[in-house]
Amino acid sequence: MKTSTVTHTAWTEADTPLGRLLIARNAQGLSGLWFEDQKYHPGTIDAPRDDADPLLRETVAAMTAYFAGRDAASTPPSLPPMAPAGTAFQQAVWRALLDIPSGLTVTYGELAARLGRPEAVRAVAAAVGRNPVSVLIPCHRVLGADGSLTGYAGGLHRKEALLTIEGGLPATLRPSPSGPPARRHDNNTPGVSA
Repeated sequence: MKTSTVTHTAWTEADTPLGRLLIARNAQGLSGLWFEDQKYHPGTIDAPRDDADPLLRETVAAMTAYFAGRDAASTPPSLPPMAPAGTAFQQAVWRALLDIPSGLTVTYGELAARLGRPEAVRAVAAAVGRNPVSVLIPCHRVLGADGSLTGYAGGLHRKEALLTIEGGLPATLRPSPSGPPARRHDNNTPGVSA
């Protein structure tokens, strides 16, 4: 197993219905959240395990509520401070992901356009795929140009499950009430607002 080269100060784990999560932090905030078998999992983290760390405990509680169907509409309602390591471009893409509300999706092309880089769809997709804080930075809300489930480092089965938790998979894509960049799901679950 490889060792992460990113500086983390503590880590913990949490079991979810979709598999075990490795949750890591650095001095500024949450630095990683990965399913144990996902692409780009950091491997062994060279920092102490600290199940009592307040930020890590808050994140575990938020993930527990999310997977129980509570707070899925708001991803969870209060995000812990996040400080993932990445290039300036990756950071911009990850910030844009935070603007996609639960229950809505965008395509990679729409996300690139939101960033003012409509020609950079592949670069945006690559940055989305390298998101080190999966679920909380909602890269699972990005779909292929035709609305298909594509490109999720945690596996397409998890992407499908996460979208279901948040309000259902897109049966057909249609513009959201606020305009074309986001898509509302047709088969919403009760209590999920867009």
